[in-house]
Amino acid sequence: MSETITQRRRFAPGLGLWLFTLSLLPVLVGLGLWQFDRAAQKQQQERQMQERQQAPALSLSQLEQSRPANWQRLVLTGHFDRQRIWLLDNRTRDGAAGVEVLQAFQDDSGQWLLINRGWMPWPDRSDVIQVSTPSGRQQLLAEALPAPGSGFRLGDAAAASADWPRLITQINLAELSQQAGLPLASWRARLIEPSASAALRLDWPDLPMSSSRHTGYAVQWFCLAGALFVLFVWAGLRPESRGNNNNDEHDR
Repeated sequence: MSETITQRRRFAPGLGLWLFTLSLLPVLVGLGLWQFDRAAQKQQQERQMQERQQAPALSLSQLEQSRPANWQRLVLTGHFDRQRIWLLDNRTRDGAAGVEVLQAFQDDSGQWLLINRGWMPWPDRSDVIQVSTPSGRQQLLAEALPAPGSGFRLGDAAAASADWPRLITQINLAELSQQAGLPLASWRARLIEPSASAALRLDWPDLPMSSSRHTGYAVQWFCLAGALFVLFVWAGLRPESRGNNNNDEHDR
């Protein structure tokens, strides 16, 4: 008598495996689609940024609306307030600690603006930082910035004091306007001409996250979804034993 065992596998995932896969797979796919959507939004922002940075600079009197578009190039003519200066903390360049210098500026149109003059080092916080201000009427080449994001904020202890300049960790234009006692505009700008007398270090960092980074994250989420599906199929295949008995009778 000889016995032949044939191993077969049948797809029979258990209830727990079904629940795990059906609960997690839509989440992974949804995260991938969300990242693709974010990538498309960032691509549009990057195109707008490039187009507006290449467009001719306008004065505030030439704008058709009171607030310039994000990344619109501007020619500002006026003077800085020598006292009202804020130091935006926790800004680094090439691994060095420092601050970005924000200063009140009155344009000839009468508007008060918050201008980011650039970065300066501040390695030793025990030293009093000295910020020089160019005197007289200034002509600045700048670009309008998007509204600052609202993230985690540390307490601005120095901002509550009466001394200038004031150290801050996040930009809130309404609060800064109240501190300065000036009607600061609801938008801000930064210098983009390194040769200007008011300019500090102007190598501005790139956008926080590019469209390609979002696309990369989307691919990762979809890969995880694919891996989960393969694991679901593999774990759902169970071995099935089937035996065939063949009795051969031999004479004598």
